[in-house]
Amino acid sequence: MRPSSVIAAERFIEQVGFAACMTDSRRPGPSLYVAVCGRRDAVLPRHVQKDPETSLTWTLKDQLLRRGKVYYAKLARGKATFIAPRLLPYFNAIWGVRPSEEKRRLSTHARAVLKVLRREWEMASIDLRKESGVSDRTAFTRALDELQAAMIVIPSEAVYLPKFTYLWTLAVSRFPDDLMQRVDRDVALREIARAFLGSAGQTIPGELARVAGLSRPEAGRGNRALVAEGYATMSAPGFYELASEVAVNSPLAASLGR
Repeated sequence: MRPSSVIAAERFIEQVGFAACMTDSRRPGPSLYVAVCGRRDAVLPRHVQKDPETSLTWTLKDQLLRRGKVYYAKLARGKATFIAPRLLPYFNAIWGVRPSEEKRRLSTHARAVLKVLRREWEMASIDLRKESGVSDRTAFTRALDELQAAMIVIPSEAVYLPKFTYLWTLAVSRFPDDLMQRVDRDVALREIARAFLGSAGQTIPGELARVAGLSRPEAGRGNRALVAEGYATMSAPGFYELASEVAVNSPLAASLGR
Protein backbone atom coordinates (compact mmCIF):
# COMPACT_ATOMS: atom_id res chain seq x y z
CA MET A 1 0.00 0.00 0.00
CA ARG A 2 1.39 3.40 -1.03
CA PRO A 3 -0.91 6.08 0.42
CA SER A 4 -1.27 9.23 -1.66
CA SER A 5 -4.52 10.49 -0.11
CA VAL A 6 -5.71 10.98 3.45
CA ILE A 7 -8.22 8.12 3.05
CA ALA A 8 -5.43 5.78 1.96
CA ALA A 9 -3.27 6.98 4.86
CA GLU A 10 -6.10 6.17 7.30
CA ARG A 11 -6.39 2.70 5.78
CA PHE A 12 -2.65 2.17 6.15
CA ILE A 13 -2.72 3.12 9.85
CA GLU A 14 -5.76 0.93 10.46
CA GLN A 15 -4.00 -1.96 8.75
CA VAL A 16 -0.72 -1.76 10.69
CA GLY A 17 -2.29 -0.61 13.98
CA PHE A 18 0.27 2.04 14.84
CA ALA A 19 2.98 3.86 12.91
CA ALA A 20 5.56 6.60 13.21
CA CYS A 21 5.20 9.69 11.05
CA MET A 22 8.62 10.64 9.66
CA THR A 23 10.99 7.77 10.44
CA ASP A 24 12.76 6.01 7.58
CA SER A 25 14.21 2.57 6.92
CA ARG A 26 16.97 3.12 9.49
CA ARG A 27 14.36 2.81 12.26
CA PRO A 28 12.28 -0.34 12.78
CA GLY A 29 8.50 -0.28 12.71
CA PRO A 30 5.77 1.00 10.39
CA SER A 31 6.19 4.56 9.12
CA LEU A 32 3.87 6.81 7.14
CA TYR A 33 6.87 8.27 5.32
CA VAL A 34 8.16 4.84 4.25
CA ALA A 35 4.65 3.88 3.14
CA VAL A 36 4.36 7.06 1.06
CA CYS A 37 7.72 6.30 -0.57
CA GLY A 38 6.55 2.78 -1.41
CA ARG A 39 9.97 1.22 -0.83
CA ARG A 40 11.40 -0.38 2.29
CA ASP A 41 14.85 1.17 1.88
CA ALA A 42 13.53 4.76 1.96
CA VAL A 43 15.87 7.24 3.65
CA LEU A 44 14.98 10.83 4.47
CA PRO A 45 16.99 13.19 2.26
CA ARG A 46 19.29 15.79 3.74
CA HIS A 47 17.22 18.65 2.31
CA VAL A 48 13.67 17.61 3.16
CA GLN A 49 12.15 20.96 2.18
CA LYS A 50 12.48 20.14 -1.53
CA ASP A 51 11.61 16.46 -1.30
CA PRO A 52 8.13 15.63 -2.73
CA GLU A 53 7.69 12.48 -0.63
CA THR A 54 8.50 14.31 2.58
CA SER A 55 6.12 17.12 1.60
CA LEU A 56 3.33 14.64 0.87
CA THR A 57 3.87 12.93 4.22
CA TRP A 58 3.56 16.25 6.07
CA THR A 59 0.46 17.16 4.06
CA LEU A 60 -1.14 13.82 4.90
CA LYS A 61 -0.21 14.27 8.56
CA ASP A 62 -1.99 17.63 8.65
CA GLN A 63 -5.05 16.18 6.92
CA LEU A 64 -5.13 13.23 9.31
CA LEU A 65 -5.08 15.63 12.26
CA ARG A 66 -7.93 17.67 10.84
CA ARG A 67 -10.14 14.65 10.10
CA GLY A 68 -9.53 13.05 13.50
CA LYS A 69 -10.22 9.48 12.38
CA VAL A 70 -6.89 8.19 13.74
CA TYR A 71 -5.01 9.17 16.88
CA TYR A 72 -1.83 11.24 16.63
CA ALA A 73 0.43 12.53 19.39
CA LYS A 74 3.93 12.40 20.82
CA LEU A 75 3.80 9.29 22.96
CA ALA A 76 6.47 7.30 24.78
CA ARG A 77 9.96 8.81 24.47
CA GLY A 78 8.56 11.76 22.54
CA LYS A 79 7.85 9.77 19.38
CA ALA A 80 5.17 11.20 17.08
CA THR A 81 2.88 8.22 16.57
CA PHE A 82 -0.35 7.42 14.73
CA ILE A 83 -2.64 4.86 16.39
CA ALA A 84 -5.67 3.13 14.90
CA PRO A 85 -8.72 3.57 17.16
CA ARG A 86 -8.97 -0.21 17.67
CA LEU A 87 -5.62 -0.13 19.52
CA LEU A 88 -6.30 2.94 21.68
CA PRO A 89 -7.61 0.98 24.69
CA TYR A 90 -4.34 -0.99 24.77
CA PHE A 91 -2.01 2.00 24.44
CA ASN A 92 -4.06 3.87 27.02
CA ALA A 93 -3.79 0.95 29.43
CA ILE A 94 0.01 1.23 29.26
CA TRP A 95 0.57 5.00 29.15
CA GLY A 96 -2.70 6.69 30.03
CA VAL A 97 -3.00 8.75 33.20
CA ARG A 98 -6.41 8.65 34.89
CA PRO A 99 -7.97 11.77 36.41
CA SER A 100 -7.48 10.31 39.89
CA GLU A 101 -3.72 10.04 39.20
CA GLU A 102 -3.16 13.48 37.67
CA LYS A 103 -2.15 15.30 40.84
CA ARG A 104 0.47 12.67 41.62
CA ARG A 105 1.80 12.00 38.11
CA LEU A 106 1.52 15.32 36.25
CA SER A 107 3.70 18.38 36.76
CA THR A 108 2.29 21.71 37.93
CA HIS A 109 2.70 23.19 34.44
CA ALA A 110 0.96 20.24 32.78
CA ARG A 111 -1.98 20.52 35.17
CA ALA A 112 -2.23 24.27 34.49
CA VAL A 113 -2.44 23.67 30.73
CA LEU A 114 -4.93 20.85 31.22
CA LYS A 115 -7.17 23.02 33.41
CA VAL A 116 -7.52 25.55 30.58
CA LEU A 117 -8.24 22.90 27.95
CA ARG A 118 -10.90 21.28 30.11
CA ARG A 119 -12.62 24.65 30.22
CA GLU A 120 -12.14 25.65 26.57
CA TRP A 121 -11.87 22.22 24.84
CA GLU A 122 -9.75 23.55 21.98
CA MET A 123 -7.16 26.32 21.83
CA ALA A 124 -4.15 27.45 19.79
CA SER A 125 -0.68 27.16 21.31
CA ILE A 126 -0.13 30.89 21.81
CA ASP A 127 -3.51 31.40 23.51
CA LEU A 128 -3.13 28.27 25.62
CA ARG A 129 0.26 29.41 26.82
CA LYS A 130 -1.14 32.78 27.83
CA GLU A 131 -4.27 31.42 29.54
CA SER A 132 -2.39 28.71 31.44
CA GLY A 133 0.18 31.12 32.82
CA VAL A 134 3.04 28.92 31.64
CA SER A 135 4.87 31.80 29.97
CA ASP A 136 8.22 30.11 29.44
CA ARG A 137 8.20 28.52 25.98
CA THR A 138 10.35 25.54 26.97
CA ALA A 139 8.26 24.78 30.06
CA PHE A 140 5.07 25.07 28.00
CA THR A 141 6.39 22.67 25.34
CA ARG A 142 7.39 20.19 28.04
CA ALA A 143 3.93 20.43 29.58
CA LEU A 144 2.28 19.65 26.24
CA ASP A 145 4.69 16.76 25.63
CA GLU A 146 3.85 15.42 29.09
CA LEU A 147 0.11 15.63 28.44
CA GLN A 148 0.50 13.92 25.07
CA ALA A 149 2.58 11.11 26.58
CA ALA A 150 -0.17 10.65 29.20
CA MET A 151 -2.75 10.34 26.38
CA ILE A 152 -4.74 13.28 27.68
CA VAL A 153 -4.12 16.00 25.08
CA ILE A 154 -3.65 15.77 21.30
CA PRO A 155 -3.07 18.25 18.46
CA SER A 156 -6.30 18.65 16.50
CA GLU A 157 -5.15 20.83 13.62
CA ALA A 158 -2.06 22.49 12.17
CA VAL A 159 -2.67 26.14 11.23
CA TYR A 160 -0.18 27.91 8.96
CA LEU A 161 -1.59 31.44 8.64
CA PRO A 162 -0.99 34.10 9.83
CA LYS A 163 1.81 32.01 11.39
CA PHE A 164 2.26 28.35 12.17
CA THR A 165 0.63 26.95 15.30
CA TYR A 166 -1.19 23.85 16.50
CA LEU A 167 -4.68 23.70 17.90
CA TRP A 168 -4.90 21.45 20.96
CA THR A 169 -7.81 19.50 22.37
CA LEU A 170 -8.61 16.75 24.85
CA ALA A 171 -8.01 13.27 23.47
CA VAL A 172 -11.23 12.01 25.04
CA SER A 173 -13.23 14.57 23.06
CA ARG A 174 -12.33 12.77 19.83
CA PHE A 175 -12.08 9.18 21.03
CA PRO A 176 -14.40 8.92 24.05
CA ASP A 177 -15.42 5.27 23.71
CA ASP A 178 -11.93 3.97 22.99
CA LEU A 179 -10.26 5.87 25.83
CA MET A 180 -12.93 5.01 28.40
CA GLN A 181 -12.40 1.26 28.05
CA ARG A 182 -10.55 -0.49 30.85
CA VAL A 183 -8.10 -3.16 29.71
CA ASP A 184 -5.79 -5.45 31.69
CA ARG A 185 -2.12 -4.54 31.25
CA ASP A 186 -1.11 -8.01 30.07
CA VAL A 187 -3.87 -7.96 27.46
CA ALA A 188 -2.64 -4.56 26.30
CA LEU A 189 0.95 -5.80 25.96
CA ARG A 190 -0.20 -8.81 23.96
CA GLU A 191 -2.31 -6.75 21.55
CA ILE A 192 0.40 -4.14 20.96
CA ALA A 193 2.83 -6.99 20.26
CA ARG A 194 0.27 -8.57 17.92
CA ALA A 195 -0.10 -5.37 15.91
CA PHE A 196 3.65 -4.98 15.53
CA LEU A 197 4.37 -8.60 14.64
CA GLY A 198 1.42 -8.67 12.25
CA SER A 199 2.92 -5.84 10.21
CA ALA A 200 6.60 -6.80 10.59
CA GLY A 201 6.31 -10.58 10.22
CA GLN A 202 9.22 -11.14 12.58
CA THR A 203 11.05 -9.31 15.33
CA ILE A 204 14.51 -9.40 16.90
CA PRO A 205 15.56 -8.75 20.52
CA GLY A 206 14.61 -5.28 21.72
CA GLU A 207 12.81 -4.27 18.52
CA LEU A 208 9.25 -4.13 19.87
CA ALA A 209 10.49 -2.23 22.93
CA ARG A 210 12.17 0.41 20.75
CA VAL A 211 9.24 0.82 18.37
CA ALA A 212 6.42 0.88 20.92
CA GLY A 213 8.29 2.54 23.79
CA LEU A 214 7.85 -0.46 26.09
CA SER A 215 10.38 -1.81 28.54
CA ARG A 216 12.12 -4.92 27.24
CA PRO A 217 10.61 -7.18 29.94
CA GLU A 218 7.10 -6.00 29.07
CA ALA A 219 7.73 -6.34 25.34
CA GLY A 220 8.87 -9.89 26.02
CA ARG A 221 5.69 -10.62 27.97
CA GLY A 222 3.61 -9.43 25.05
CA ASN A 223 5.51 -11.55 22.53
CA ARG A 224 5.46 -14.66 24.71
CA ALA A 225 1.69 -14.31 25.09
CA LEU A 226 1.42 -14.53 21.30
CA VAL A 227 3.50 -17.71 21.32
CA ALA A 228 1.26 -19.20 24.02
CA GLU A 229 -1.85 -18.71 21.89
CA GLY A 230 -0.21 -19.99 18.70
CA TYR A 231 -0.09 -16.65 16.90
CA ALA A 232 3.72 -16.58 16.88
CA THR A 233 6.71 -18.87 17.23
CA MET A 234 10.01 -18.21 19.02
CA SER A 235 13.11 -19.51 17.22
CA ALA A 236 15.53 -18.24 19.90
CA PRO A 237 15.25 -15.95 22.94
CA GLY A 238 13.97 -12.60 21.69
CA PHE A 239 13.40 -13.81 18.10
CA TYR A 240 9.72 -14.11 17.17
CA GLU A 241 7.89 -14.62 13.90
CA LEU A 242 4.32 -15.14 12.80
CA ALA A 243 3.08 -18.71 12.87
CA SER A 244 2.88 -20.00 9.29
CA GLU A 245 -0.91 -20.28 9.26
CA VAL A 246 -1.22 -16.71 10.56
CA ALA A 247 1.32 -15.16 8.19
CA VAL A 248 -0.76 -15.65 5.03
CA ASN A 249 -3.49 -13.37 6.42
CA SER A 250 -1.26 -10.76 8.06
CA PRO A 251 -0.99 -7.05 7.16
CA LEU A 252 2.52 -7.86 5.91
CA ALA A 253 1.16 -10.38 3.43
CA ALA A 254 -1.50 -7.93 2.32
CA SER A 255 1.10 -5.21 1.72
CA LEU A 256 3.09 -7.62 -0.45
CA GLY A 257 0.02 -8.62 -2.42
CA ARG A 258 -0.01 -12.22 -1.21
